[in-house]
Amino acid sequence: MDRRRRLYWHGIFLFFLSLLSGVFMQTMTNPRMGLAAHTSGVASGTFLAVLGALWSELRLGARAEGAACWLAVYGAYAGWAAVQLGAIFGTSRMTPIAGAGHTAPAYQEAIVNFGLATGAAALLVACTLLLWGLRGRR
Repeated sequence: MDRRRRLYWHGIFLFFLSLLSGVFMQTMTNPRMGLAAHTSGVASGTFLAVLGALWSELRLGARAEGAACWLAVYGAYAGWAAVQLGAIFGTSRMTPIAGAGHTAPAYQEAIVNFGLATGAAALLVACTLLLWGLRGRR
């Protein structure tokens, strides 16, 4: 039950953060990527809340359950934060469509690249564990 409530909390908190990022998107270096951050944060927050709702349906061991939970939380926050920073910095290396026409120093590109890559990897592993945990009947 504790993980379930934490997932709800993180989902609503990330949803809230992404609403705030939507309010300030016009002040960012790349407002188009600011919109992408807002949208991805809303979707990721919703994903975490839905994950909390289905948590009791999982059939996973304690370690796999913990890994799935925290990989999902990390992946959701890292993805949103990386896109948010990309909007603030004006990066474009890993987001060539949303970042078209913008350039940023290499260290800023590296920060955004790290967040996007590790967040995506964490969500892929979390979803694999979740799909495994939702197989068959309870």
